[in-house]
Amino acid sequence: MAKILLEEMEFYAYHGCFKEEQVIGNRFLVDLEVEADTTVAESSDKIQDTVNYQAVYDQVKAVMAEKSHLLEHVSRRILDSLKSRFPDIQRIKVRVSKMNPPMGGRMRCVSLEMEDTGSIE
Repeated sequence: MAKILLEEMEFYAYHGCFKEEQVIGNRFLVDLEVEADTTVAESSDKIQDTVNYQAVYDQVKAVMAEKSHLLEHVSRRILDSLKSRFPDIQRIKVRVSKMNPPMGGRMRCVSLEMEDTGSIE
């Protein structure tokens, strides 16, 4: 089993409960940790024998492009879409961070981390 990490993927997206967030948008960072069996790829050196990092990034990018109110919803959609598209993934952990959230005080970000080890039914 190996961990594949895609760290600090940056997206400009329109997630948030306030109407302004859905119109103006904000900067988001997404960290992803994927566990998969890479035994075949370790010997074959072929991209088709592993989880393709570019395809994972493209899937996350597509999900981030769809508006949501809550980070919980965005995170669940990322997990479900990756599990559906990449059945070899055994475990996924995602962290979605909204940079400079409009919360009436100064802070770098607010983040939600979610993990899934279950299979698609």
